[in-house]
Amino acid sequence: MEDLDCDVAVVGAGPAGAVLANLLGHAGVSVALLEARKTVIGHPRAVGIDDEAVRTLQSVGLAQVVLDNSLQNAPIRYHDSRGHVLAHVAPSARPYGWPRRNLFYQPFLEERLHEHLAGYPDVVFRTGAEVTALSQDSGGVRLRARADDGEFDVRARYAVGADGGRSFVRGALGVELLGDTAPVKWLVVDVEKDTWHAPYSAVYTSAFRPCMTIPLPFGYRRFEFQIREEEDPAAISDPASVQRLLKRFYPDSPVPPVVRGDVYWHHSRTAATFGVGRVFLAGDAAHLQPPFFGQGMNSGFRDVTNLAWKLTSVVGGRAKPGILASYDSERRHNAAEMVRFATRMGRMYKARSVLTERVRSRFFVGVQRIPGARDYILQMKYKPVPRYTDGLVVGARDVDKGSLVGRAFPQPPVRTAAGESARLDDVLGPRVAVVGLVSDAASGISAGTAERLRTHGGVVVQVRPARVYRRESASATDLPAEQVEVFDVDGGLRDLLLARPADEVYVVRPDRYVAAACRAADLDRVLGAFLALLES
Repeated sequence: MEDLDCDVAVVGAGPAGAVLANLLGHAGVSVALLEARKTVIGHPRAVGIDDEAVRTLQSVGLAQVVLDNSLQNAPIRYHDSRGHVLAHVAPSARPYGWPRRNLFYQPFLEERLHEHLAGYPDVVFRTGAEVTALSQDSGGVRLRARADDGEFDVRARYAVGADGGRSFVRGALGVELLGDTAPVKWLVVDVEKDTWHAPYSAVYTSAFRPCMTIPLPFGYRRFEFQIREEEDPAAISDPASVQRLLKRFYPDSPVPPVVRGDVYWHHSRTAATFGVGRVFLAGDAAHLQPPFFGQGMNSGFRDVTNLAWKLTSVVGGRAKPGILASYDSERRHNAAEMVRFATRMGRMYKARSVLTERVRSRFFVGVQRIPGARDYILQMKYKPVPRYTDGLVVGARDVDKGSLVGRAFPQPPVRTAAGESARLDDVLGPRVAVVGLVSDAASGISAGTAERLRTHGGVVVQVRPARVYRRESASATDLPAEQVEVFDVDGGLRDLLLARPADEVYVVRPDRYVAAACRAADLDRVLGAFLALLES
């Protein structure tokens, strides 16, 4: 087997690793993607994909095909053991340009991600390639892999372990996975040719046996049942026992064919560090969380979205290697927070007693009568929103609570100067962007800072509230090459305009997180400070 030389070696071609390889390949980075399995696992593990993850897929041209084959805007209902609805969650807002809660079929997603890699000439994808050794020095990383037709070496400037919860890469680095494993086990059952019309996820909280059911594309449905401590997991996962559990949901029709029934432990763990030297961890290799909030895979997408632009900038010579240390400081805290939140959600599913369950049910029913509280639940506003206060951000610790610094920038639909409709990210491109909403952002940048911005491939984007604000003397050809003008014709940024100072300008990173926000008069200084972070 031929040896490989590349910029970045990625171990593991599950969702996180395959997305990372696509992001890097899209940016022209040479990649070796190694996967021990020869084919995609034929059943889903993750089932939920959120708007942030779809936004990442948008950047490589896969968002629409994935959503077209997903159940979009899927609501979720929480019931007590008697079937009474405690809460209904159906978020309608699209702050990042896509539906917030979607149900997908993981084998389909992975197949599309793998197929898409063929369009990148600098990406080599090898399946059936098990990594058996890893070493690194000041010059790069060396991997040893074993395949059916022999062993081979991969030499890379950097490497990323996205090889799952039992990560070889994490073990080779000696990184500990901190946290614990819940003593209670769960039975996960997938059926096909589903006949139960319930186009929403349903969670049944119970003192006896919490369970949930989730509709999936292509006629599949997921069921999860908690196994009581006194029960034998082997007995409850027996086909006859599985049929009895499922019959509750199909009282008047045959139970659909069972595709699989497996017993799982739920882990709540985060790696002690997300990077050692030139090697980084992402996805399940970096954190494991119970599935109660459906954020395991989505957290992995956040990892690789954060890491990809930094690797691209360093490999391309536009930034110093020191910026890679910010991956751990930015991502590990948020990943751990999401693990803790999912763990707390799981505790809510099982009441300690029937009395506790009834008290809790009355509380939730009462809360639904309060408009603000109902909207908080309905719109899923309880979801932890990542905010980076350390790393590649300027002044994040000193800003007010409503500031966007360290948070993801909204993505409204816009119209270009040529009259074409687009999503804002497609205009920004995979680069640093200075975004002005009212003030003319370009006028606040000195010639020296503008030259530094061009060196980083940056762009100035002027977003105007509506076409009526367009300066008729300007056109797409009149504007400098590094400046773009678009129009927020649907008012997607209206709330931001009303809540923030009219002359506030934003420095947006390639991963769409806001690196800095300031008054137009301070832009040259603040933009210069951010560029200095990349250059130091």
